[in-house]
Amino acid sequence: MMTMTLLRHIPRPVAGGLAALLFAAIVGSLGGCAIVPLTGRSQLSLVSESELVALGAQDYKDLLAGEKLSTNRAETRTVAVVGQNVARSAEQFMRANGMSRQAADYQWEFTLIEDDATANAFCMPGGKVGVYSGILPITKNSAGLAVVVAHEVAHAIANHGGERMSQLLLAQLGGMALSQALSQKPEETQQLAMMAYGLGANVGVLLPYDRKQESEADRIGLILMAQAGYDPQAAVSFWQRMEAQGSGEPPEFLSTHPSHATRISDLRTWLPEAMGYYKKP
Repeated sequence: MMTMTLLRHIPRPVAGGLAALLFAAIVGSLGGCAIVPLTGRSQLSLVSESELVALGAQDYKDLLAGEKLSTNRAETRTVAVVGQNVARSAEQFMRANGMSRQAADYQWEFTLIEDDATANAFCMPGGKVGVYSGILPITKNSAGLAVVVAHEVAHAIANHGGERMSQLLLAQLGGMALSQALSQKPEETQQLAMMAYGLGANVGVLLPYDRKQESEADRIGLILMAQAGYDPQAAVSFWQRMEAQGSGEPPEFLSTHPSHATRISDLRTWLPEAMGYYKKP
């Protein structure tokens, strides 16, 4: 996610040294895993793609029902155009990385939510994207918006939502299957799903995964925006504006996101790779 704005009340994950050791032992004993494209990192995957896409579609519908949608036609169109460009790039990326089956499950939607106080965005599994109007003064233009959308889409195609949902099912519900959790504890499971999509986070045993996921989304996002025809160098400028916007960051070890300085440094490291995918329109 772009910021630490909490959109829902999320229960705190299990924390503490003993809990972390138990969590690691449980994860190590399970066979469900997947590989993150590009980075090659192994990730826990106990929830099927079809379950994630169905849950994401329903949660997207429910979330939008409680939000005010933007009536600004120009801004709404910009979000749609940038979104579709990034979507085509994402499908190209997935096919190139052996994910053609997953790409076929994506039914893209891009919605601009009118909330000038929230500088944020998200992408749920299956390509359901929401952008809050509060991020637009920081994105400034289509290239800046592409940074945001590509980052969020990268979270989805890297299966970060599925990974986080798997971790949370273990941490909060003892490894209960998603279908069983939805049946027996629907409200708590929905809250876990929102956290899995990056709409909230807490310090606990899940913290290291969150920062890795953010870095992966930054790196993959650079490639997605470059393939979509947007100069990936705009990512550095965007995060510099985000840094200037902030009223101070928590120490990096207390954040699920890299610090702005770390993020900008990493982006500069990955820029040569991304520029190889960039063709000026």
